[in-house]
Amino acid sequence: MRKKLTILIPTYNEERNIREAIECSRWADEILVVDSFSTDATPQIAAEMGARVLQHEYVNSAAQKNWAIPQASCEWVMVLDADERIPPALRDEILAFLENPGDVAGLRIYRDNHFMGRRIRYCGWQDDSVLRVFPRDRGRYLEREVHADVVVDGPVKVLRNKLYHNTFESFDQYMRKFDRYTTWAAGDRAKSTRKVTAVHLFLRPAWRFFRQYFLRFGFLDGRAGLIICMLAAFSVFLKYAKLWERQEREQRERK
Repeated sequence: MRKKLTILIPTYNEERNIREAIECSRWADEILVVDSFSTDATPQIAAEMGARVLQHEYVNSAAQKNWAIPQASCEWVMVLDADERIPPALRDEILAFLENPGDVAGLRIYRDNHFMGRRIRYCGWQDDSVLRVFPRDRGRYLEREVHADVVVDGPVKVLRNKLYHNTFESFDQYMRKFDRYTTWAAGDRAKSTRKVTAVHLFLRPAWRFFRQYFLRFGFLDGRAGLIICMLAAFSVFLKYAKLWERQEREQRERK
């Protein structure tokens, strides 16, 4: 007998994405939307489309998902971001797996990433994979403020088919997330970086650009690849610049 599956969609102001996210999840036994008190129509749209909607105050991505996972009604959970889509081939592969999971405790899925409407094949994104399907009681996200991955108790299987991921549709959308993500990343880095130096502010951003643009063949993605690699380098710089600001402020307050 096939194991039942909840598709969990965390949201905040995702009214432009939530309809398609729910539509591609119709095959699941439950669709659970956990909303961080959106100021747009996201929860109303989700409820109208038949999803179960819960609201919970957002602290960070890992904490939100760790709160949401036990709320799922089904034994297995798939976490789906609102800007991701499940193609039919991936749906069928997951359903076939759930017929007989054996001792596997998680499914890792590669992502087919798009940036402003263009498919990105390189820039390091060709290796982008996420662990997204796991038993409700055997998976938990690492306590990080950003880019946390889930840890499961048991073996992990890698699926053949990919998850469609529409990363950003405009620079306005990108910059709103960019500011939040670099602030959260600075918070994560504060735990291991005692003092920000020129190495952090110059060499690490330069290395990020060199690695993604040349070593990971970002130049083969044309102008979009150049933009992505430049933005990636700037994100590293801004992360450490924000950490430097925090350290300077804390030092002044101690005086």
